[in-house]
Parts: sequence; structure tokens; C-alpha cells
Amino acid sequence: MTEVLNIKGSTRFWFIVTLLTSTFTMSISQSALSTAYPTLMNYFSISTSTVQWLTTGFMLIMCVMMPVSPWLLNNIGFKPLFLFVLVLFDLGTLLIILAANFPLVLLGRALEAVGVGILFPSYQTVLLRITPREKRGTTMGLAGLVMGSALAVGPIISGIVLRFTSWQGLFWVFMLVITLVTLAAIKTIINVLPSAKSQLDWLSVIYLAGFIGILYVINLSGQKNANWPLTWLILLLSLLAVAAFVRRQFKLETPLLDLHVFANGQFNIAAGLTGLSYVALIVVTIVFPLYYQLILGVSPFISGMALVPGALFLSVLNPLTGKLADKLGFKTVLLFGTLLILVGWGILVLIPSKVSLWAMIIIAMLIEGGNAFVMMPAVTLGANALPTQLVSHGTAIITTLRQLLGSTGVAVATLLLSLGNVKTANLANFHLVFWVFFGLEIIGLILALALKDRKQELSKS
Repeated sequence: MTEVLNIKGSTRFWFIVTLLTSTFTMSISQSALSTAYPTLMNYFSISTSTVQWLTTGFMLIMCVMMPVSPWLLNNIGFKPLFLFVLVLFDLGTLLIILAANFPLVLLGRALEAVGVGILFPSYQTVLLRITPREKRGTTMGLAGLVMGSALAVGPIISGIVLRFTSWQGLFWVFMLVITLVTLAAIKTIINVLPSAKSQLDWLSVIYLAGFIGILYVINLSGQKNANWPLTWLILLLSLLAVAAFVRRQFKLETPLLDLHVFANGQFNIAAGLTGLSYVALIVVTIVFPLYYQLILGVSPFISGMALVPGALFLSVLNPLTGKLADKLGFKTVLLFGTLLILVGWGILVLIPSKVSLWAMIIIAMLIEGGNAFVMMPAVTLGANALPTQLVSHGTAIITTLRQLLGSTGVAVATLLLSLGNVKTANLANFHLVFWVFFGLEIIGLILALALKDRKQELSKS
């Protein structure tokens, strides 16, 4: 099996464009929907706790599909799998547009989530496999541009679309783009991974429900009205299911998810760094707008627009950081990015009084800029540390871990902001949040310091 599958010229260019366009659109669909919550609540006459299942349920399903993606890649082939994902996403989006009631909207989101959960680890695996090791940082920088900027600008784009059309209009935009990408993919996407047929271990898939249970409990942690005896039971059963999943993977000759990747210390550090950087990014996009509105008293529109500079900074830096990682080494880039994030949280920790809007925007730019130096370079470093046959498993594990840590970060932040009742959050609550994530980033700095240096990276390759 060759390490790099040779695709050159315009074939490679349009292959990557098609891949990243679909990923960007699906990433926006993941983060943009919160802007439409009030409209959907009025339209279907539902509560806040009900409408949030459009995001919570989406994450639950994604979390199960990500570990299955390596098996699907090996057994179905990339082109048919990619086309299946696009068509499934389109069908789910169409169902949402035509939905006469909220359960149908939930079903449509579930179909979308299946597609997104398969695509996110798969597209990273493919990009890594078609790129020489010494150029992976640059290529994954583009991937970081797509994922990071989509997460940051999703609510902004959603707000603009909703200002001129109905909530269905937002999904029409998603469907139009994905339909065009599907037509393009028939011509531009090719099978780039060798097949390795194996029997699907359904018991492992069933055990993956444990991840759903853990994520469900995490999302309940900030709610006052949760049924805690039942919640603790769900958590216990979920942890047992995950433990059974892990034990089974080491027993199977062809595991659903090869956990031997954790025997590689460099991979473990990379997984931890990409997870911590993702937590910082997603918490900024959720907590900072609340700070703007509740502490600084600005309008929702201004709070949304205040996210734009950070999103633009992230988008500009992502391709550059990948090139720097290829040139200077991953340790240098990851250390610098971790320090940027640490400085951002540190400023908020050290200033006890209210911080102005402009200062908060600059701090957000520091944290999001640091994310550009850490998240996708860490994914690339983790892949470089693995043998070729384990790259798909490594990216699936990192993506799943990132999703779990991101959800945990949001739940912790929400819990600290007045135990889930964020409307009553005061400056002290926000400072507690800042301290917690400052502490997490100190862990990130320790991990970055433990990485191999440039000379060791070159000898490894």
C-alpha cells in the first residue's frame, strides 16, 4: 500500500475544491442553526429546550457515525461514499424544508447528521493520503480554514440569510450548494483509497451508543430540571458500553476502530492539543456574544458582528499556519498557537473589571488566531506519527474526541454561567469561565512543550 496516492494538476485542484466546498457548507449547517431558534420556536410553538435538540441530536448522531467512518471508507470506497453523504444530506435538508411538524424537522436533521458524521473524518483522511508528508501542513491548513471559519461565521451567515427570507430559506441555501457539489462530484471526485473489505462488527456499533449517552448527559449537566437519578444511570450504562467497545476493539482481528493508535505518544499529544484548541474556539463563539449582550449591553446584531474580526483573522491565518508547520516544524507552530490562546484567556483572568467591546474583539482574535496555529496542525502531526493504514482510524478518533471535548466545554461554560440560566449571569460568572479555560490552556502548553522538536520530526519522516 503506497503512502501517497498521486493526483496532480487540475484533477487534484477540482478534487480538493469539491471536497472542501461540501465540508464548508455542512460545517455552516452545524453551527448556523442557533440563530434561527427563536423563529423556529414561534413557527412550531415549541420551547427552548425542545428546539435545542436540533443541535444536541445532531451532535449525538455525528458522534456515533465518526468511529464508523474508517470501516465505510475501506469497504465502500471514497467516491460512492462521498456521493451517498451528499445525497443523504440533500434528502434530510429537503425533508426539513417541507416539514409540517417539528418531529419531521428532527428527522431531517438526523439524516444530515449521519452525512456530516461520516464526512468530517473521511475528508481529512483523504486529504492526508493524497498529500506528501512534507506538504501535509499546507493542505490541512486549507482544511482548517474551511472548518474553523465555517464554525465562526456560521451564525453570521445565518443571520444575514434570515434577515431577507424565512427559516426555510436558510435550508434552501444549503440544499442548493450541496446539489451543485453533488453534480460536480460525479466528475471531479475519484476513488483515492484502496479497499480493504471486512465484516462490519455490529456489536461494536451498538456499543457506540455509549458515546451518545455520555454526550446526552454532558448536555443535560447545565439544566436545573434534569432527572438526576435517571441521568446518573444513563451515564453509568454509557460508560460501561464505551468500556465494552474499547475491550472489544483489542480483541477483534479487524477492529471497527483501531485503538492501537494510542500507543503512539506523539499522536496522543496531538489529539489532546486539537481537542483543547477546538474547546477554546467553540466556547469563544458561544460565551463572548453572551458577554457582549449581558455585561456590555449591546444588541444581538452587534454581538454577532463582533465575531466577524476573529472569524476573518482565523480564516486568513489557517492556510499560513499550515505552511509554517511544514517549514519550521510542528512544535514551533503549536507552541506559538497555544501561547496565543493562553494570552487571550490570561488577559481576561487578570482584568477584574468589565472589558470594553473593542478589547474583547481583540482578545477573541488572539484566541481564534491561536486556534489556527493549533487545531489542524495538530491533526496533521497526529497523522504523521501513524503508519498509513492507521491514518483513517487516527483522524476518526481525533474528530470524535474533538466533538466530545467541545460539547463538554460548552456544557461546563453554561453550567458556570448561573447553572444553565445564562440570563442571570454576572461578571463574576464570566470570570469563573475565563479561569477554567485559562487552566485548560496551561495543560495545552504542557502538552505542546512535550512534543518532539523539528530535528526529531525530520528523522521520523
